[in-house]
Amino acid sequence: MLKQVELNNFSIGGDKLVIMAGPCVIEEDESVIFKTAEKLKEITQKLGIPYIFKASYDKANRTSIDSYRGVGLERGLKILAKIKKEFDLPIVTDIHHPEQAAIVAEVADVLQIPAFLSRQTDILVSAAKTGRVINIKKGQFLAPKQIQNSAKKVIKSGNDRVVIIERGTTFGYGNLVSDMRAIPIIQNLGYPVIFDATHSVQLPGGAGDSTTGERQFVSTLAKSAVAAGCNGLFMEIHPDPDNAPCDGPNMISLDKAYDLLSVCKEIFEIVN
Repeated sequence: MLKQVELNNFSIGGDKLVIMAGPCVIEEDESVIFKTAEKLKEITQKLGIPYIFKASYDKANRTSIDSYRGVGLERGLKILAKIKKEFDLPIVTDIHHPEQAAIVAEVADVLQIPAFLSRQTDILVSAAKTGRVINIKKGQFLAPKQIQNSAKKVIKSGNDRVVIIERGTTFGYGNLVSDMRAIPIIQNLGYPVIFDATHSVQLPGGAGDSTTGERQFVSTLAKSAVAAGCNGLFMEIHPDPDNAPCDGPNMISLDKAYDLLSVCKEIFEIVN
């Protein structure tokens, strides 16, 4: 039976499509994430969609050592705290080390476990102990049923507030494929599923020293996932993705967000 995960005044896995969205990373120019948060709150309020703001203070798994990683933990959390207070939004952000869990949980409502770390026991246990919602991104190298083992590490550590993100599966070299069967498979294990529509169009390492992506397919995959019954969508959204320092090729433009989210909401309501 699918468990609903309560957060603020809504449920992940309930009767509304939940959105996690924001820029890939917090940039030196803080106005980017404030502009994005303000506009996405306006859009989601108009559509009646529960919204969780997403941005990373550090992207610790970039392809190249020269890639932009973010503003760091201390400054990043201060910025996320401002977003949370100014716009009255719940926050989701990644952690990369077990010792970060308790620190980040002072600001974030949802702790996200990156896909490459989705089997790492210490980080899952530390995250669980915060009592926050734990958002596990299913590793590209895992079959849908295998994510159950990661979820159990959280649950057996005393926290059953688990959400799973499906974000595509490695297919050969430098490509991902989204198998929509994963959504009901994971839900049948008992967990709400958020579909990551932007990372699913990545071409890992496709530019040699960086990852590239095929932004033109984000809309197709997002609508397909909602039709397949996902409980929410994860999207990286930016005012100017072509000039973003991280994941630009797979992020969607802020000015495209309303149209896509409105269609996805309609599909969700038909399906449900």
